[in-house]
Amino acid sequence: MATIDSASPALGAKTQAVIDTFSRYVVPNYRRFPVCLVRGAGSLVWDAEGNEYLDLFPGWGCNLLGHCPEPVVRAVQEQVAKLIHVPNTWYTEPQGEWARRLSERSFGGQAFFCNSGTEANEAAIKLVRLRTDGRKYKIVTFRGGFHGRTMGSVTATAQPKYHEGLGPMLAGFQYAPHGDLEAVEKIIDDQTGGILVEPILGEGGVVPAPAGFLAGLRRICDERDLLLVFDEVQCGCGRTGKWFGYQHFGVVPDVMTLAKSLCAGVAGGAMLTTVDLAKHLRPGMHAATFGGNPLAAAAGIAAIEMIEAQGLLTHVDEVAARFRERLTAFQAGCDVVRDVRVIGMMIGVELSIDGAAVVQAALERNLLVNATQGRVIRLLPAMNISVAEVDEGCDRLCAAITEVAGRS
Repeated sequence: MATIDSASPALGAKTQAVIDTFSRYVVPNYRRFPVCLVRGAGSLVWDAEGNEYLDLFPGWGCNLLGHCPEPVVRAVQEQVAKLIHVPNTWYTEPQGEWARRLSERSFGGQAFFCNSGTEANEAAIKLVRLRTDGRKYKIVTFRGGFHGRTMGSVTATAQPKYHEGLGPMLAGFQYAPHGDLEAVEKIIDDQTGGILVEPILGEGGVVPAPAGFLAGLRRICDERDLLLVFDEVQCGCGRTGKWFGYQHFGVVPDVMTLAKSLCAGVAGGAMLTTVDLAKHLRPGMHAATFGGNPLAAAAGIAAIEMIEAQGLLTHVDEVAARFRERLTAFQAGCDVVRDVRVIGMMIGVELSIDGAAVVQAALERNLLVNATQGRVIRLLPAMNISVAEVDEGCDRLCAAITEVAGRS
């Protein structure tokens, strides 16, 4: 990812002023592109100098319905004038309605609300442990997975680069190769309480679970009395053309975590679990001050309603087919493209060249994309992207790849 050169003469005065403020007052824990975004609509965003960009990675996957989707904007505007926040010691109608809609579209359980994916996964980790009062505290996770940045979820993330400088890590996580059922069977012991897995690896490169893998994990959990936890922070909420990623595999989890696109860009997270398991997360054992607040609930409800009213699950299938057609055709004539993976609006283009260089070349063409795992270009487009925008985005991305390949 490009770094900021705060003295760059190419920057506009407005952007330079914002960068100067950040340099003085904001902790530099992110690598930022030297672009200041000020407005968005659908799959387009504009910077402080008025330049327009096509965004195929909106909100790091949070803006599932594009930037500022009108039904969500309207719902939040109406709610903010009535009730912004109350603690969870009181009932609010929006939170209950939001939980009902999520339950009815998944496996019929109950919801714990929080603010982010890492918080949802922390709740799941606690639930696994609380189910046996800590006797079975270990959780199997997989190499290449990603579960968040707080200490429990970052320990669950079986990628050493995220652990550097943070040790000792939280005890109780057992790592296995992704897709390897035999390895899972070998590391489970009497203190293992659950298995945590992404049905589709997101940060890991947009990699769906191999055929039979999730069903095998379900079998193991049933035989060993373990909880099967699906991290759907990235693949849930309609992104794949079904409400939840697990519905592609015919395997139902005991626990599911959601965030990112859950509220179409508003901060929100949730852990869903069965009624029987929910009772273990008893009062006093876990909480989230802002979890399920009226604004997030209004946005979450509006997002569900918009997806259904506009037929976006079907639309996802249509535009995913277009992405697949365009990118596989490009792959056939481009030696540096090793693989193209399209699962709804989760798209990975695996390269043999540096992905960060392609991201920069795309930015120079006013296209916003992401690179993960070094050589995978990751796209998480909005569900309501148009076919014309798909074609324009593919044109710009393919040109960027071709340029970088020519320099390699």
